[in-house]
Formats: sequence, C-alpha cells, structure tokens
Amino acid sequence: MPGLSFTLPHWLYWIGLIGFPIIAMILSRRPQPTQKRFTLPLGYMIAVTGGILGLHRFYLKSLWGLVYLPVFLFILYANAQTHDARTILSGFENELRVAQRVLDREEGRVTEAREGLAELQAAVAAAEEGSFAKKSAERRLTRAEDTIYKGEERLEEARATLETMTPERDAAAATRQSWDNSAGYAFYLLLALLAVDLVLLPGLVRRANAQLPPEEEISEAERALAAAEAEDAPKQDKDYAENWIDRLSLFCGEFVAYWAVIAVFVYYYEVIARYVFGSPTNWAHEAMYLMFGMQYLIAGSYAMLTESHVRVDIFYAPMSKPKKAWVDLLTSIFFFIFAGTLLVTSWIFAMDAIAVPSGNAVVSDWARGQVGFGEMVSGFGLNQWTDPNIRWGEISFNEWEVPLWPMKWVMVMGGLLLVLQGVSKLSKDIREVARGN
Repeated sequence: MPGLSFTLPHWLYWIGLIGFPIIAMILSRRPQPTQKRFTLPLGYMIAVTGGILGLHRFYLKSLWGLVYLPVFLFILYANAQTHDARTILSGFENELRVAQRVLDREEGRVTEAREGLAELQAAVAAAEEGSFAKKSAERRLTRAEDTIYKGEERLEEARATLETMTPERDAAAATRQSWDNSAGYAFYLLLALLAVDLVLLPGLVRRANAQLPPEEEISEAERALAAAEAEDAPKQDKDYAENWIDRLSLFCGEFVAYWAVIAVFVYYYEVIARYVFGSPTNWAHEAMYLMFGMQYLIAGSYAMLTESHVRVDIFYAPMSKPKKAWVDLLTSIFFFIFAGTLLVTSWIFAMDAIAVPSGNAVVSDWARGQVGFGEMVSGFGLNQWTDPNIRWGEISFNEWEVPLWPMKWVMVMGGLLLVLQGVSKLSKDIREVARGN
C-alpha cells in the first residue's frame, strides 16, 4: 500500500484560514435556485474529496456507489491485517537479532576459553598441593570450564532459535507483504473506478437532473413544519446590528464559523491517511486545535452580541428590558475587568512571542528593543518573507514548526473585539435606561 508524506505548508494553512471563509461567505450570499438541482462542480468536489467511498455516486442518487464500499472496507481490513503481521514480524526479527548477538558474543568467549584450558590445567597440575597458587589456578580453571559449559548452552539455544524462527520470520514477512499488496491492488482498483467516474460525471449529472420532477412536491406536514419553524425562528443576524461595532462582531463571527468546515476536511484527510495509507500526521491535530483556539477568541464578541453564551438567568430572564439594562450596567464593571485584562495580557504574550530570538527577523529585533521602529521598517525587505533561516519569533516544538506568534496576536484581536462589543452593549443599556425613565 502506498504511503503519504504530505505536510501542510504554513502559507497554505494561513491562506486557507483567510481565503476559505471569504469564498464561503460569497457563495452563501448568492441567490439560491428555486428548484434544487445537481451541479457538476459540487459533483467533482465530492469525487475528489470522498470519491474512494463512492460519495459522488450517492450524491447523484446512484446505487453504483455501493460498489466502492466493499472495496474500501477490504482496504481497511487488509491494512489491519498488515499492521498485525508487521507486529508479529517485528517480534520475530527482535528474537533473531537477540539470538545473533548471543552467537557473536558467546562464540568468541567459548573459543578463547577453550584455547586457554590446557594452560590452566597445566598450571593446576604444576602447583604445590594445598598452596595458594594451586587454589587460585583451580578457581581460574573452574571459571573457564563454566564459561565453556554455559556458553555452549547459550550457543545451542541461539542456534535453535535461529533455526526455528527464521522460517517463521520469512512466513510473517510474506504474509505482511501479501496483505500490503492486496490493499494496494484494491486501492488502485478504487482509483481506476474513480477515474472512469470522473470522465462520466458530466453525463451522470445530466441524467440525475433529468430524473428530477418538474416541481418539488411538498406534503402538508412539511408545509406545517416550515410554517412552525418560521414562526419560532430566532432573530436574524441583521436584527442585532445597530452600529458598526455590531456589524464587525457579526462579520467576525460568521467568518470564523466557516473554519469548522475546514476541520471536517482536515480530519477526513487524517483518518484516510492513518487508516488507508498507514501514514498518520502530526500537523493535522496541531493545525486544528490552534484554529479552534483562535475561533473561540474571535467568536467571543459574536456570542456576546447574540447572547448565545452560557449563563444562569433564573432571575434575569423574567425582568423587563429596563431592569435588565440596570443589571447589565451594574455587572458590566466585572466584564470590563475581564476583557481589559485579556487585552493587556494578550498584548504582552503577543509581543513576547515575536521577541523570541529564533532568527534574524527585524520584527523580532524591534520587539526585543534592539532596533527602533523606523529602522525596523527600513530593514524590512523581501528576504524577511522568503529566507528560510529567518523566523518571526515563537514556533511550535514538533516537526511542523508552525509560527505561534500569529495565534498570540489573534488573542489581541479577540480581546479588542470583546472590549468594543462591551462598549456597544454599554451604550445600548444606557439608552434603554433613559427610555425607561
């Protein structure tokens, strides 16, 4: 089975985090067709991302997608068998290595002891009976005989191990190779089926659209459900926007919400890479938990604006709007203490992250106070972006080595957005109290 060695480039990670939400927001604002139809771009996207599972066929309501599933399940089974065979093979190879080391060590010791045995026997015979020299010679002779006896036992066990384990090792290696080849052939079969479907996909989309009814039929139960949902629908985002701060919070919340879609693709890749290709990654997990950390910080102002954060409102919920405004005004002092602390400490964290001397970036020199702002700006050239020896501050400790300082600056952005949204909420509460009086 072929392996994967792809590592996500840092530039692609950041382009994805910035570009994907923008594209998704543009597409979501496009007018939707009155009749739902199958589209060729979406069909190709599903085929590229999930074609080995036959998802493109299921998207087009084609039962031929079921052909892909048993082949894919066989790949998973074969990879599991390959893993088990690899474990067994590793055990046999370890036993053989130990046996070979015993042979290499004991053969020399036994040979050396045999060569010196006659000399030791002569020394015992020549020594005076009962003397210290005779007792010393007898001890040396006994140790030599023990070395020969025990060494021959170890050699016999090692030779027996080599004799019995070698065929078993070869059989385990053949089993592992067989399952590995079987998984590879099944995978190539899926690729061949997918290649054929990529050619046939335009015709499949046209045929699927031709089978759609002229008008989508909606039952009475579906109409009633739609009416109930419309009646109980929550407030729309536009209903919250009263000023530019609210609009900024709404935009940032929607922007980072699309990052969850990126996580679906990345974790899908990680599962396929791990269980189909046997090539687990480190970057996928790190990239996603860093992304979700930034999402949590940026979405804080959106949660505050839409009141979607968790809180206990047993006493707060039944109050009138003016009373709620009074409560919010009184408790806002605690909010601004938290938000201000977050903003100040995150600024310190971000500056410290840039100031890490992990390269000769002029930005890091400026953050450490070694150069002034003007000197930093004048010394900032293209090499600051392209030279691999230049690193802008703190990086992660695994082999992906993604820069961590941008995440620290996102903490600053999240704190700033939260403070701004607090100011907006404070102004609304003041106006509500004024109207109530």
